[in-house]
Amino acid sequence: MKKPELLLPAGSLAVLKTAFRYGADAVYIGGEAYSLRAMAANFSPEEMKKGIDYAHGIGKKIYVTANILAHNKDLEDSERYFKELEEMKPDALIISDPGVFMMAKKFCPDIPVHISTQANNTNYGTFLFWRAQGAKRVVTGRELSLSEIREIRDRVPGDMEIETFVHGAMCISYSGRCLLSNFLAGRDANRGACTHPCRWTYSVMEETRPGQYMPVYENERGSYIFNSKDLCMVDHIPELAGAGVDSFKIEGRMKTELYVAVTARTYRKAIDDFFSDPGCYRDHLSWYREEIEKCTYRDFTTGFFFSKPGPDAQIYDSNIYLKKYTYIGTAREGTLSGTVCFEQKNKFSAGQTLEIMKPDGSNVESEVRDILDDEGEHMESAPHPRQSLTVRMEPLPEAGDIIRMITESGESR
Repeated sequence: MKKPELLLPAGSLAVLKTAFRYGADAVYIGGEAYSLRAMAANFSPEEMKKGIDYAHGIGKKIYVTANILAHNKDLEDSERYFKELEEMKPDALIISDPGVFMMAKKFCPDIPVHISTQANNTNYGTFLFWRAQGAKRVVTGRELSLSEIREIRDRVPGDMEIETFVHGAMCISYSGRCLLSNFLAGRDANRGACTHPCRWTYSVMEETRPGQYMPVYENERGSYIFNSKDLCMVDHIPELAGAGVDSFKIEGRMKTELYVAVTARTYRKAIDDFFSDPGCYRDHLSWYREEIEKCTYRDFTTGFFFSKPGPDAQIYDSNIYLKKYTYIGTAREGTLSGTVCFEQKNKFSAGQTLEIMKPDGSNVESEVRDILDDEGEHMESAPHPRQSLTVRMEPLPEAGDIIRMITESGESR
């Protein structure tokens, strides 16, 4: 079996660097146009060039998403955009729309094209079609089972790469195509502006009884009938590799550095353990699951990989995330001896014990001895997000380490 690539998302340059530090082989990012995450902190041309140069400098890869389902006006500026990308030289473009594909092939002839899951790639004929057009890789639809992916692998040439989502949020509609957001909020999910109405609360009202709202499920607050559990396949690495998947893809370009660090580190260790010693992988199954649950999630499912999801693949009674750990910040070099600097993401206090995530898989407890603001004033606590702080901790994290703390309630909306 070929060792798969580990592909992580990034919505900013800082998250990109975190993904690589914690084990990603490649990162996919979105620019300010043609990206299916319009509400993410997408990359400006300058940031994109910095990210690509950084990745290439450490022997890693960057893929740029251009996977909207384009309308006529979306094509008007495509020549300029793709010519910019041709100069930056990302390692691939991720595309779903045939019109955008043609533009990319015309203006970026030297950049490989990967076909997004948005193109509904659910059979080997589709893979062969895209290969004939010049695509290097195709991302499978989330509706496929492992046996179907195995059959695709057997029926397409070996140089046709298969990429598959193995972790993260699941779309309720077919391979991410959804009209709910357009109907209910006027924002097009297929052009990057999804409002995630699949997570909203719903009730039923009978036509002749206006104003009488009835829950779809036994919950007086309503029902979350479209709210899928999150995909997690960290304890099924052998099956994914055995199906011939070339790239393991993590969902989440709008997620935090903590999410990216946790998923990258856990899947990196699981993949490496399995390919070095399957027995070691089996022995660490509980560790992988315990670690992956330290980022925000909605309970887990294996999706369609082993069978069609049943009723237990949905979460009907809430839209609450499980959040066992809270992201505090990412360490930078300290300005004073024995200190570390970071932009604080959530509240913490002097005297608290935080946890340092190390890229090697270890977690180190560290006591907060003192907190200084940007003017050098001492603080008992740091309640204001995005405040730049100098913190005396023992032991100290290294630059790039993620700092987190246990969340008391374990839940987050």
